[in-house]
Amino acid sequence: MFSFILRRILISIPVALGVSTLCFMLIHFVPGDPVDIILGESANVIEKSALRSELGLDQPMLTQYGNFISGLLQGDLGRSIQSRRPVFEEIAERIPATLELTLGAMCLAVLIGIPLGIFAALKQYSGTDNVVMVFGLLGMSMPGFWLGPMLILIFSIQLDWFPVSERGGLEHLVLPAFSLAIALSAIIMRMTRTSMLEVIKEDYIRTAKSKGLAGGKIYFKHALRNALMPIITIIGLQFGALLTGTVITETIFDWPGIGTLFFSAIQERNYPLVQACILTVSLTYVAVNLLVDIAYAAVNPQVRLK
Repeated sequence: MFSFILRRILISIPVALGVSTLCFMLIHFVPGDPVDIILGESANVIEKSALRSELGLDQPMLTQYGNFISGLLQGDLGRSIQSRRPVFEEIAERIPATLELTLGAMCLAVLIGIPLGIFAALKQYSGTDNVVMVFGLLGMSMPGFWLGPMLILIFSIQLDWFPVSERGGLEHLVLPAFSLAIALSAIIMRMTRTSMLEVIKEDYIRTAKSKGLAGGKIYFKHALRNALMPIITIIGLQFGALLTGTVITETIFDWPGIGTLFFSAIQERNYPLVQACILTVSLTYVAVNLLVDIAYAAVNPQVRLK
């Protein structure tokens, strides 16, 4: 297992380097002069020259790239144009809020999606299965920019059960986490149902039934474990998607995470902070994929033996 993890880490290094390179090239892909975009065309030559020097845009591209990678390894990607603070400090302050929202939404989605998927698979083509599939269709069809305001309107304004916005206790987490979890639970439910339907038709499941094993032991110990591979894939990929998809939800619920920081940085044309936010989310995807591979090996020994 240790050698498998080491190999996956070594494979992830060039991927992370490629992602970092694309984030560095972002400034060169933006149409027009980034300094004009940040300061506006009305700024004078001295202001533009000072900002260009601060961002290092007056140096050759290879030098800029070397400085970028060197700063990344040292945890330094420059300072915010507005606050003059290191951008990683601002991001570090927002990461706990985003992780809290993401983990809350993921826990809700798993607790809803996996049991419903198993239940639908065991009751295939029944009325219960149809109801669960309709829930999955509706869950995947409701966009976050519509669902969030509807939850606020119903549960905050009309019923007064939960706070409208901002981060606080558990009651502040319920609505934004539920807003993110609905679509994700529908995806997990459909994948669980499909995977379970394939597994419960295998010969070893019929053999277990013929030996008289209890249904719970057959489905949850034997069938579910072998059906987990695609479910882990979906959960891992959607966890990374949640970190990026929280931009809309965090903005709607005024949640002080990376999403609102990223949105405000775009509005303020704060290029160093925008670049750092994109890089943070991108490297998070790489880390999540690494953890998914490790989870594969933990669930299925054949993966690490290969």
